[in-house]
Amino acid sequence: MADITDPPSYPMPRTCPYALPDGYRQLRERPTLGKVKLPNGKLAWAATRYEDVRAMLGDNRFSSDLRHPGFPVMMDHQVPAPEFSTSLVGMDPPEHTLARRAVATDFTPRSARLMRPRVQEIVDEYIDRILDGPRTLDLVDAFANPVPLLVICELIGVPFADRDFFLRISLTVMNATTPEAGAQGVAELMGYMDKLVTGKEKEPTDDVIGRLAARRGEAGVPDHRDLAAMAFMLLMAGHETPANLIGLGAMLLLDRPDLRRALSDDPSRWPAAVDEMLRYFTIAEIANSRVALADVEIGGVRIAAGEGVIGLTVGANRDPERFTDPDTFDLDRGDQRSLAFGYGTHQCLGQHLMRIELEVALRTLFDRIPGLQLAEPVEALRFKEEHVNYGLHALPVTW
Repeated sequence: MADITDPPSYPMPRTCPYALPDGYRQLRERPTLGKVKLPNGKLAWAATRYEDVRAMLGDNRFSSDLRHPGFPVMMDHQVPAPEFSTSLVGMDPPEHTLARRAVATDFTPRSARLMRPRVQEIVDEYIDRILDGPRTLDLVDAFANPVPLLVICELIGVPFADRDFFLRISLTVMNATTPEAGAQGVAELMGYMDKLVTGKEKEPTDDVIGRLAARRGEAGVPDHRDLAAMAFMLLMAGHETPANLIGLGAMLLLDRPDLRRALSDDPSRWPAAVDEMLRYFTIAEIANSRVALADVEIGGVRIAAGEGVIGLTVGANRDPERFTDPDTFDLDRGDQRSLAFGYGTHQCLGQHLMRIELEVALRTLFDRIPGLQLAEPVEALRFKEEHVNYGLHALPVTW
């Protein structure tokens, strides 16, 4: 076990798509929280136990503001430039409370259910295209990427005709390895969103951003700059996360015919399958980074004001103190609620819609193409080990 004076490097790649990254168990087995070294050379505390991560995320003495000098960003270019708003992700109460309240009615469980028929239409449209095309293809490119992109574009009022631009920029922003590439991607997309919001302020449209633009000037409604940042955040989060999970979920079911049979025999188990996929893969944990605004004790250590903490939800969602046999994918796990969508003030706004997207996309895919198979073994697939969100670069399939 590495000594706390020699902290391991973070992020830690997964050597198996179904297993914890190497080193997470060693961090969790320490008697107290340990530190990790970030790619920019700075140190941060790393919480891996379920109760520690949950306690940190539920404590408003920890800030989500990336601009705080102690915030544990992976690379320095991830700090927003001064001319850009931090959006919901980087806000703290009370500003965050007001901004989230302004948009929350579009992301309630009821709103998500009302979107289900349109999600079904979009999924069917892309499966029709798959069935009309070659019998070997990349499921990420043909299905997992475009389906959630079209859903979020329609929801927030972004022309889907610009999908190629958004796919390119999404990859650039989420996976940039240099300050120049990251800054350029953010600037391009923020420039687009600035023009989009300007247009909706002149002629409001019936979508999330259009309705907020029509209410400009009301108490709690984001101003032009913050609304552009919100559109940026909603587009990125509403595309990247479900796209990666659709790809990983499809891979799992293609690799586990027993799970496919169980879901085919009893479709009522699909919601449980989706919740277990969210726990099992837990693709996004960087969003659960915080910086302490005061001295706080978590996990047996005193975290000083100004120190950063990363909530390693991948480890927390495999914590044996919380989950029975955590490394097993279990359709009958029941209500052992995971931290896949975070916890507390910043719990994922789009979680209800994302669950519906995952269920409709994967259930319809395997119902309509029951002969779908992997065209390459799982060991040969390339994963986004070095990226902000875990996922697949490609998923070759045939039928």
